Amino acid sequence: MSESIWYVAIERAVNNNIPRVKSILERHQYILDARSRLRQAKLEVIRNLKEYVGMTMESVRRNGGNVYLAKDGGEARSIVEKIVGDRSTIVMGKSMVAYECGIRRHLINKGKEVWETDLGEFLIQLSNEPPSHIIAPAIHMTREQASKVIKKIDSTSSVQSHEEIAGEARKFLRQKFINAEVGITGANAISADTGSILLIENEGNIRMTSIMPEVHIAIAGVEKIVPTLEHAFLEVMVQSAYAGLYPPTYVNLTSGPSSTGDIEMKRVSPAHGPKEFHLILLDNGRFKTADDPILSEALLCIRCGRCHFHCPVYRVMGQRWGDPPFTGPMGAMWSYVVYGDSKPSLLCAHSGGCREVCPMDINIPKVLERIKYIAQK
Repeated sequence: MSESIWYVAIERAVNNNIPRVKSILERHQYILDARSRLRQAKLEVIRNLKEYVGMTMESVRRNGGNVYLAKDGGEARSIVEKIVGDRSTIVMGKSMVAYECGIRRHLINKGKEVWETDLGEFLIQLSNEPPSHIIAPAIHMTREQASKVIKKIDSTSSVQSHEEIAGEARKFLRQKFINAEVGITGANAISADTGSILLIENEGNIRMTSIMPEVHIAIAGVEKIVPTLEHAFLEVMVQSAYAGLYPPTYVNLTSGPSSTGDIEMKRVSPAHGPKEFHLILLDNGRFKTADDPILSEALLCIRCGRCHFHCPVYRVMGQRWGDPPFTGPMGAMWSYVVYGDSKPSLLCAHSGGCREVCPMDINIPKVLERIKYIAQK
């Protein structure tokens, strides 16, 4: 990616996103109250993380699902591989934690056919590039670049517009959804009291990924746990609003494998959806981070990506700042949390813009100062 193309792409994204978020928050002011309530709920979980992980695991099992606690990416890959077994076709809804663990690459190396179904993730899979933004992974691509990349699935294609690019991906991926045996997603929020996962989307790909295959695997960091289903819905609302995509087109709730209660009101499983539901909760540095009074603020992040657009360093460096999928100000924190890499923190210019716009009021500059201090000890 040339610097000139990046500047064009990021300028377009900033001009689209910042006014839209401002308008959303002015129109739906209850979001401001929701974010305060959500912050308090997430702080409660961080302070009692192991207890809430146990509660969540118990709730998932009560719903007929399977649940696992993976200590790191390697263990997560092993769990996924075992669940997949002899099944060969896999579709994925956008999951930064799956990327963190190298799930797609691992399954492809094992001879599986694996396709990302989010348009941005699909484009970077085709171009063999890392994601450049936590919400919009192909934000570094201009429309002109994307039209060239999409030709990898049809060399005769002459698509040019945003609508045509999306249509070409839709046509290709629909057959993959039909044939898929396993669907892998992330989770925007997990309620400890019900064991439910909530997923936000606009494309419909996550809904199809989690419903059409006979097996649904969700993989998420333990920080995605909130106390109740009510708090999980708050996270969905706040995340989508601050991402500039409110209201979201779809909110998907999964509480175990598909079921029906139509005969004598006796609930049995499966019905039309997946026969199996598996939730993999990932540690990978998160428990250790929760024990640090300053670093633990990083676990409040809801992945809205708003801090990126208000950061002068990210607007210059893009995906070169941080360890993918974690880029930008939040990525400088998370590169340390999960990879132990303190180098991205050294590039922070401490403009403070990230702190001003963060819906969870994370003092990102202070967290990055803490990382620098630890690295120098």
